[in-house]
Amino acid sequence: MKKFLPDLIVILSFIAISFVYFFPAITEDRILFQHDTAAGAGAGQEAKEYNDQTGERTRWTNSIFGGMPTYQISPSYDSTETLRVAEKAYHLFLPNYVWLTFVMMLGFYILLRALGISPWLAGLGGIIWAFSSYFFILISAGHIWKFITLAYIPPTIAGIVLAYRKQYLLGGVITALFLALQILSNHVQMSYYFLFLILLIVGAFFEESWRKKELPHFFKATGILVIAGIIGISANLSNLYHTYEYSKETMRGKSELKAEGDAAKQTSSGLDRDYITQWSYGIGETFSLLVPNIKGGASVPLSQNEKVMEKANPMYSGIYSQLTQYFGDQPGTSGPVYVGAFVLMLFILGLFIVDGPMKWALAGATLLSILLAWGRNFMGFTDFFIDYIPMYNKFRAVSSALVIAEFTIPLLAILTLKEIFDRPQILKEKIKYLYLSFGLTGGFALLFALAPRLFFSTFVPTQELKALQQAIPGDQLSPLLSNLEEMRVYLITSDAWRSFFIIAIGTALLLAYSARKLKATWTIAAIAVLCLGDMWMVNKRYLNDEQFVSADQQTEAFSKTTADELILQDSTLDYRVLNFATNTFNENNTAYWHKSVGGYHAAKLRRYQEMIDHHITKEMQAAYNEIATAQGKMDSVNGNSFRVLNMLNTKYFIFPSGKGKVAPIENPYAYGNAWFVGNVRYVNTANEEIEAIDSVLLTETAIVDASFKDKLKGITNSYKDSLSAVRLTNYKPNHLVYETSSSKDGIVVFSEIYYPGWTATIDGKPAEIARANYILRAMNIPAGKHTIEMAFDPKSIHVTESIAYAGLALLLVGIILLLLKYRKNFDLGKK
Repeated sequence: MKKFLPDLIVILSFIAISFVYFFPAITEDRILFQHDTAAGAGAGQEAKEYNDQTGERTRWTNSIFGGMPTYQISPSYDSTETLRVAEKAYHLFLPNYVWLTFVMMLGFYILLRALGISPWLAGLGGIIWAFSSYFFILISAGHIWKFITLAYIPPTIAGIVLAYRKQYLLGGVITALFLALQILSNHVQMSYYFLFLILLIVGAFFEESWRKKELPHFFKATGILVIAGIIGISANLSNLYHTYEYSKETMRGKSELKAEGDAAKQTSSGLDRDYITQWSYGIGETFSLLVPNIKGGASVPLSQNEKVMEKANPMYSGIYSQLTQYFGDQPGTSGPVYVGAFVLMLFILGLFIVDGPMKWALAGATLLSILLAWGRNFMGFTDFFIDYIPMYNKFRAVSSALVIAEFTIPLLAILTLKEIFDRPQILKEKIKYLYLSFGLTGGFALLFALAPRLFFSTFVPTQELKALQQAIPGDQLSPLLSNLEEMRVYLITSDAWRSFFIIAIGTALLLAYSARKLKATWTIAAIAVLCLGDMWMVNKRYLNDEQFVSADQQTEAFSKTTADELILQDSTLDYRVLNFATNTFNENNTAYWHKSVGGYHAAKLRRYQEMIDHHITKEMQAAYNEIATAQGKMDSVNGNSFRVLNMLNTKYFIFPSGKGKVAPIENPYAYGNAWFVGNVRYVNTANEEIEAIDSVLLTETAIVDASFKDKLKGITNSYKDSLSAVRLTNYKPNHLVYETSSSKDGIVVFSEIYYPGWTATIDGKPAEIARANYILRAMNIPAGKHTIEMAFDPKSIHVTESIAYAGLALLLVGIILLLLKYRKNFDLGKK
């Protein structure tokens, strides 16, 4: 027990630090309620209600964007429940928020212990990794899936390290377990980025094995890790497979539309280049690793910073409530990536005094991380990755690639301290490198403090300047810009001085240790206090107690408006609502109560997005103008000006009525749940399909891609008369029942979003579903009265679940073998 006491003390310290950071919010049951949190709750409400009522999970919801799979809204599968239990145990059942920072520290600590780092130094490593500013910004923004995925990456790498250090079983089990938890956390982009680092680390172990002539050991470890990887993946196969299948139909899949000019920036099979690189880290902005406010910090009003406002001309106070602190290249940001000034200096020092291939792997990964994060600011390199590196074009916000540097910098910093404490004389032998590292970090910080204008030619972004030129008279613009520059220069210089002094203090501690005026333990403790204090204060800018609100506000955010209550009185089984009173495609509050035409999700169906771009947006404008002009009297509105909204069965508009109030307006032109058409026009391309929408009356003619011709038996002239009827009789998000009546065979268009995986029957016999009007479903219905059922219960889920259970069983076998091994070793030790 005494052997593990230091580890226990460190872990308890992690818990204490986590509790203190979130005090007093956690003791008062207050919560963070951010846009993404609200969006997730709104999008998943229909699926949650269905689960509460039936005890089953639906894989489809009609609550956002007309309808979409729930694979990336609430990706829950029965096979993952075991992993959820293991996850909670790993969190030590700590309170919300507290466990987040705890597992971030613990994971890095496990990695450092696997690398042979002492408990105290590993504890320091856990702190400087976990307190990187980006992680606290993620919590503040509600990007919890991304945060948890990142927390499980270090222990996954720890398993790899152990396997290559000949602890095959332990390494394999740890790799499989944490890879499974990492994938469970459902942020593939973060896992993907770290594959580059893992490949470099494996390369470092290969070089070491080659040099030591131990290649058989290397290949044995690699084989075990491949098996561990297969187990970790298979345990999450349901989520991975269906996410992969779903991605083909989303904005991350290839569009069938052929574009020209600037619109042709579509990648071969993924997102548009502009969309991928929209959030690209500025080249000069990269110095935020050293000086957090190098580009002003976060996109929050300047008026919120009391110190900066001391520099403000009172004449412009109103303007500064509209201008942000941030003045970098990105459209906006919640804060910078700051790894700690002294941590960065230790990383630079490590490049000079740490030996071995691992150093070069970490250095190479850091450089790669920065170059990828530059995105459109280093487009040749970015284009290469988009065009030639598999899957790279599936992900947006390339600035987040800096998470690799956030990992490699503290890791090499700790390896540097290990080198110093293992060889106390090394600082005297290589003192010039200490001074050089100080110059490359503290020196730059000092230059930023003394002469920031040497590095940055402007402190007013182009778009901001254009807006000011349009809004401010010319004779007043120059003094405003001068004052604005003074304020933003202050943001840089104050933080630059701060970073300089932190580096100076840290360097002084190293020199004191080298001169034997400080013992190793006290040096580690002093560095821990210095780095924690530094990063703590920066993080409190982006995640602080004032952001926590009463839990009641989560309920209040979805409180019914009068408009909601009036609409919900409609007992019709299925209809859609369009909310004009909000940012329609950036909120899910509407979806909490209704089936929304809009919504918010990072991976919506591509065809629906294309309909938004080509038709829905302009129809919304037309509908809004007509309704406003007619003062809500729908009989004075031309319903043909918003045909796509009508075919989506948009039965209600929520309209702003002034003074923050809204009113429901019933749309009498909505086509209903389904309708017979008299004609079918077949087209050969997606462009023809989406463009033809404007040229026909959609209640009479269906536009169908020729690839679906057989599913409709090639019918072009369909039968339709006044007695042809179709009616929705039963609604569940994943199961729809219709009754039809027609004297002859006919084509019915259903106001439901087409997606592969939906199946249909007519009177219990399998029938085929075609795609019509670019995004809807259509079927050939025989004459007479019939019952049509549509269901979404992909057979692939049952297959992947069986494989997942097999993977979990293998993981359990590995854990049992590991426990038996350690019990045997313990018994031998006692003897």
